Amino acid sequence: VVHVNIRWRIVERVSFIRQFFRFIWDRIIVCSIGKSTQYRRLSSRGSYALPPEAVEAGLGLDEQASTTCSGHDLDSDLVNLKISLLGDCQIGKTSFLIKYVGDEQEKRNLEMAGLNLMDKTLSVQGARISLEIWDVGGDHRSLDHVPMACKDAVAILFMFDLTSRTTLNSVIGWYNESRKWNQTAIPIIIGTKFDDFVRLPPDLQWTIVTQARAYARAMKATLFFSSATHNINVNKIFKFIMAKLFNLPWTVERNLTLGEPIIDF
Repeated sequence: VVHVNIRWRIVERVSFIRQFFRFIWDRIIVCSIGKSTQYRRLSSRGSYALPPEAVEAGLGLDEQASTTCSGHDLDSDLVNLKISLLGDCQIGKTSFLIKYVGDEQEKRNLEMAGLNLMDKTLSVQGARISLEIWDVGGDHRSLDHVPMACKDAVAILFMFDLTSRTTLNSVIGWYNESRKWNQTAIPIIIGTKFDDFVRLPPDLQWTIVTQARAYARAMKATLFFSSATHNINVNKIFKFIMAKLFNLPWTVERNLTLGEPIIDF
């Protein structure tokens, strides 16, 4: 009996050690750079199916209260997605993000020097989507956070101030830096402060629109003009990302009219 008990304890310890190393190996595989993450397509059938007109109107992308930044419920139907925000200083990245996640979530954010992390949970046709949004500061000291912020991100938002061509010129540099760490994320260019942009002379507006569209084509990115102050295209951008990731039938309409919020793809 003593020999049997000793052998059984040895087997239990070996089994525990084997499970521990298997867990470590799985974590290494998940965190490896260059591995694209596969997401399941959300079925439009079943108990959570929505009518086509509701999906077209974006009603399948309902927003719910977010969990805290410290962790998420270990739920089988919770899909974790990471989104990164890159761009120069003072262009409205944080205001854009707060407008989307809400004031309550802004109070519960995780903030460190050069990096700001906020969470938001969505319900997409019955499946819960947890967004981790990484806002990287725009100064040179924040460049060290780019690898951590961009790694494993499903979408990267390259933002600039519509009233500052200098910040628009910086978009290419942010794009090149991000692609060193992530080549599969959906690229989106966002021009902020549209409410100030419409006050510029029409010829200057046209110049900025033309340059931004050229950058979008070069980066194979979708272009949005937005305003956090008036909530222009803020929610629509994240709905577009969800529809793109999960092959949902909801799409945005192209808008190239000068004086209106540009959407180009």
